[in-house]
Amino acid sequence: MILRMACLVVMLLSVLPLAQAEETTSAIPQRELVVGVKDAPPFAVKGADGAWSGLSVELWRQVAKAENLKYRFVEQKDMPQLIRETAAGNLDIAIGAITVTVDREKVLDFTQTYYSTGTGIAVPVVSVMNWGTLRRAMTSFNFLQAIVALIGLTLGAGILVWLLERRQNEYFGGGVTKGISSSVWWSTLAMTQRSSAEKGPQTILGRFVATIWLVVSVITIAVFTAGVTSVLTTSQIQGTITGVSDLASVRVGTVKGTSSEGDLIRRKLKFQPYETARDGLKALRAGRLDAFVYDKPLLAWAIRQGYASRLKLLDISIEAQNYAFAVPPDSPLRKMLSIAILDTIQKEEWTEARIRYLGEDSLSSP
Repeated sequence: MILRMACLVVMLLSVLPLAQAEETTSAIPQRELVVGVKDAPPFAVKGADGAWSGLSVELWRQVAKAENLKYRFVEQKDMPQLIRETAAGNLDIAIGAITVTVDREKVLDFTQTYYSTGTGIAVPVVSVMNWGTLRRAMTSFNFLQAIVALIGLTLGAGILVWLLERRQNEYFGGGVTKGISSSVWWSTLAMTQRSSAEKGPQTILGRFVATIWLVVSVITIAVFTAGVTSVLTTSQIQGTITGVSDLASVRVGTVKGTSSEGDLIRRKLKFQPYETARDGLKALRAGRLDAFVYDKPLLAWAIRQGYASRLKLLDISIEAQNYAFAVPPDSPLRKMLSIAILDTIQKEEWTEARIRYLGEDSLSSP
């Protein structure tokens, strides 16, 4: 009796995994899947003939082929509609430039991430000096520090000469106020090489100090001039935006209803929303914006297509972004697709696709 029950237990344990596997397989729809997609180069690109291409589309085709899935694409007008229709179950899968965010995770599920990058910042290429660039350069910490140092040296040299010359030189005499003001004025003229010999120090020690100050002032002015030139040149090349903190004081734009908009809202930054990235980049090129924030690979693609001579992408990111497919909540497709994605992105075909759509630099991203 005990032996018979043991055999039954073994048989049940053997059959249970098979039953679970059959249940999971049967839960996956055998019908034609409805795949939602939104035009977002280079992840999803709609051709003139209506055919879809792009990095996300190519990955989906490889996954669908590996899993023998039948499907049809249904275009969505914008990202909010793509998310909304997927969350409602009207779409079986959503593909394109879809990033994983907290708000989206609350209403739908995501597959395994297939590409990671960040939110990028596009700015105009500065070719001429403008008032914004000049103001930023002149109020920078390094510039103000150099000004303070220069004034300090001038005051120090002037006071030292006054201490040495006030009793022997009428020009530096006449009371403390007059003497110090005259000596500081002399040191200023000496520094700029505008002093006259008859109004200079008369004592041996005073002339010795004056000689040292003249040499030091020449070097100081040379260093200061080089520093100012460097600051202005750097500002001219980089423009008025060098980091995320600069976005608080400039005109910023982004695409409404996207994760980039959410990034700006969380950072409490003011921005102008645009319907598409193209509209925003046109405004940036026309000078109506100082910076345009959007998904980094999408910005890089758009700039390469027609703005390379006027706009550039900064080598910084605001927030990390992970791209994945979206499915309705508790979709039976999620696990199967995640496994297929993990398998596909290890293959050579995926590496070639990333290079083709995103360039060699994309291989440095996870």
